[in-house]
Amino acid sequence: MSKSVLTDSLILARRNLEHIRQVPEKLTNVTVQPLMFVLLFAYVFGGAINVDNGGYKEYLIGGILIQTLAFAMMGPAMSIATDLKEGVIDRFRTLPSRRSAYLFGHYLAEMAGSLLTIVILLGTGLIVGWRTHAGFLHVAEGLALLLVFATAVIWIGLWLGILVRSPDAVMGIGFVIVFPITFISNAFVPIQSMPSVLQWVASANPISVLIAAVRTLFGNPVSPVTKHIWPIDHPVPAAWIYSVLLVALGWTIASRRYRARTMD
Repeated sequence: MSKSVLTDSLILARRNLEHIRQVPEKLTNVTVQPLMFVLLFAYVFGGAINVDNGGYKEYLIGGILIQTLAFAMMGPAMSIATDLKEGVIDRFRTLPSRRSAYLFGHYLAEMAGSLLTIVILLGTGLIVGWRTHAGFLHVAEGLALLLVFATAVIWIGLWLGILVRSPDAVMGIGFVIVFPITFISNAFVPIQSMPSVLQWVASANPISVLIAAVRTLFGNPVSPVTKHIWPIDHPVPAAWIYSVLLVALGWTIASRRYRARTMD
């Protein structure tokens, strides 16, 4: 990224962050919602779910992290869709700035929100009793994996926002995609508790692989593998492959769709 593109991106990222200062309720989905999920699942459902080789609270945090980051897809999608509907992007195009800076500005602003989400979730986890039981390098790798996955989700969200015709469509499409893939997984219950068909679906689900990788790297309890396929048997390398591919795919299709949508 050239210096001029970086400068323009930072200016546009500041513009997005200023919206949060003016409308602080926008922070609800990255602050209150993650906190509520941790407390609800830890204290309402935790007593009814048994986890091998550890407590449910340590099992829960990896699932909540990945699920919350996955749902964060709808933030950038709503922002882009709203800007397109209101003609904001057309006004930006009249300014002396690089076209690609608009998308990168959104990415930087959304990444700041994802970082805040991760900090809040980990902090809340520590309060309810979650701990890591792995070496520093493994924990650092787990955090890095979360950041790469967050990057992938943001770029896919940007693409979704450019794809839809109105902001109203974002929530419907987002929930249809994200809701089933996060709940038919090992996020909240061990895969072995599901019917046989769903065990296959959950085991092949990339979300399950990412969650298993984060739990492995943090040294937290991992669901027993009931359906043996390579990604769920080797979650850490598989999670890195999935995340890097999703970043490349999300960035490519978002950039191409943006150029096509804003072409004169």
